[in-house]
Amino acid sequence: MPTFSYNTGGTTATIEASDRSAALRSLVQRGVAPASLTEVSSRRAAGGSRRGKISLADLAGFIRELGTALQAGLPLMAALRTLAKARQRKGGAQLRMLEHLIEKVEHGSPLAEACRSWGRPFDELTCNLIKAGESSGKLAEVLEQNAELLDKSLAMRRAIIGATVYPAFLGLLILIAVTVTATVIVPAVLKPLQESNITLPWPTRVVKGFADFVGAYWWAIGLAIVGLVIQWGRMRANPRTREMIDGIALKTPLLGPMLTEALVARFARTFGTLINAGLPVLGALRLSAGTVSNLAMRRAVGSVAEEVAGGKTIAEPLEKTGFFPPLLVQIVALGERSGRLPQLLRQATTALEERTAVRVQLFARAIEPALIVIGALIVGFVVAAILLAMLEMQNAIGGPT
Repeated sequence: MPTFSYNTGGTTATIEASDRSAALRSLVQRGVAPASLTEVSSRRAAGGSRRGKISLADLAGFIRELGTALQAGLPLMAALRTLAKARQRKGGAQLRMLEHLIEKVEHGSPLAEACRSWGRPFDELTCNLIKAGESSGKLAEVLEQNAELLDKSLAMRRAIIGATVYPAFLGLLILIAVTVTATVIVPAVLKPLQESNITLPWPTRVVKGFADFVGAYWWAIGLAIVGLVIQWGRMRANPRTREMIDGIALKTPLLGPMLTEALVARFARTFGTLINAGLPVLGALRLSAGTVSNLAMRRAVGSVAEEVAGGKTIAEPLEKTGFFPPLLVQIVALGERSGRLPQLLRQATTALEERTAVRVQLFARAIEPALIVIGALIVGFVVAAILLAMLEMQNAIGGPT
């Protein structure tokens, strides 16, 4: 996805969007009025090909190591050089990234700006957290919180992928097995029956019709599948249709509640971490909204930020969105009244993440047997079609000899 650089009052930052218009809309929804907006993805992509790729797991490890080094009493430059020295033997992208950060910091740039100038995987959230840590003098503590946030996000993403990939793979195998059986095995078995001119039972006619259709129009089916994949990609690239798809996904049985709780947990942890790092509530809300991957929920959180900017509390607009559980809304309301919002959000996030893990396990346990039962019913129908046809042929020739 293209990356755009924008400037607001002398501060430069980046945002990812499908095109320039989408980037501008996203910034306006966050309450940001950029003085300039230019695409920088081509330049960074060229640099990225030379720099190499750094995964989010590697980024979390680097941030945690840097935070530990700072907590041990090392100055920032000494900590960066120590980490670079530890990576000199292996080399690679992380070493080049550290050398870039060392060069920038040596020339007087804050660590946050040095990270932003490197580009991905340093996103807007990470750069703003580092900036808040530098401003408050609690960089080591904020880095630890940032690393924990990345670790939790990765763990949640892997859990959801693990719960959905295996059922998808199992469903694909069932589809392939049924298609091969119906289009290759069944026609070979039914060929003698067709030559005998007997009337086939309706299950046999259904299976035979499916086999004949696939055999005659396999090329059209292939083109249709390719067209659907291309159209799906276009729909996902369009913010309006993607928001509609994301909204439907959140309402899907089994999958929807799991995705909703995962998104709410990530939002709550991100919001709490940003506030604890010293960011203003409104800025933390807008930044947290930008990290929500589901556009339907992102719009809802963006509307919460706008209402808070208008003078309302956080809890009331959160409740109106319909996405956030009553317990979280009550905790936010209590945190606002008591001044302990970051601490209470942290406790609520832990509970939400545990509930999400349970939902992921329940989803995986529910979908696998369902797919197996569906596959067994389809295979059973095909076998019944063959057996009924053979019985019809046996009856037609006068029974067994």
